[in-house]
Amino acid sequence: QLQLVESGGGLVQTGGSLRLSCVASGAALERYTVGWFRQAPGKEREGVSCSSPSGAVTNYADSVKGRFTISRDNSRNTVYLQIDNLKPNDTAVYHCAASPSYYCAGPIYKFRLVAADFGSWGQGTQVTVSS
Repeated sequence: QLQLVESGGGLVQTGGSLRLSCVASGAALERYTVGWFRQAPGKEREGVSCSSPSGAVTNYADSVKGRFTISRDNSRNTVYLQIDNLKPNDTAVYHCAASPSYYCAGPIYKFRLVAADFGSWGQGTQVTVSS
């Protein structure tokens, strides 16, 4: 069974950067679409990015486009989320999730990530951005 563990969160100032990691075990991540979600206190969970199994196709929510970059190293069973120019409203718990069947459509399509379509989840890593 696929297990996911996130790391890399922390407390940063506005304008700073972080790189989140999502390490998989129990199965080959190259078979899975991976999505990153975040949830801020009192708010609904929001999908922010997805990567196709090979990493060739990625997409982003409008709220993070240009600042977030998803990438993956399937040889290390790891997916990354590079977050630049952090803003206070990026403060949230960030989760990675994986699905063997979810289709991550490319940037010409409207971004939409449905949490219920992802069966494997990590425990999350906290990102806090101070103003």
